[in-house]
Amino acid sequence: MTNDQQGQSFVEEALHDYKEGMGDLEHKMPKLAKQYKAFTDECFKEGKLSKKTKQLIALAVSIEAQDEYCMIYHTKGSLDEGCSEDELLETIGVASAFGGGAAMSQAVTVVQEAMQTFGGNQSH
Repeated sequence: MTNDQQGQSFVEEALHDYKEGMGDLEHKMPKLAKQYKAFTDECFKEGKLSKKTKQLIALAVSIEAQDEYCMIYHTKGSLDEGCSEDELLETIGVASAFGGGAAMSQAVTVVQEAMQTFGGNQSH
């Protein structure tokens, strides 16, 4: 297995695990899960800031927090909202300016693996 295949497996598996965990929460605590989903849906809807901008903000925060699941989820969300590789890389730069080496190490591994997995290889 190549490094790219391993990376793709990691990010795809992590996204699957997150969705499975949320499904378990919906089953075990439906009121909490429903309210959490309503809250996050409201936070990420189009407003004064675009959905794309909100995904990039969430990606930067997740890099700073070193939250791999959120890095993957919001890299995919950013790509789904039409972000280019250049926009994602600038987001990595801003997050790294705040988080230093720890943020950069996460960004150049986890986020780039997620970009490759979810199709963010083209610059615009």
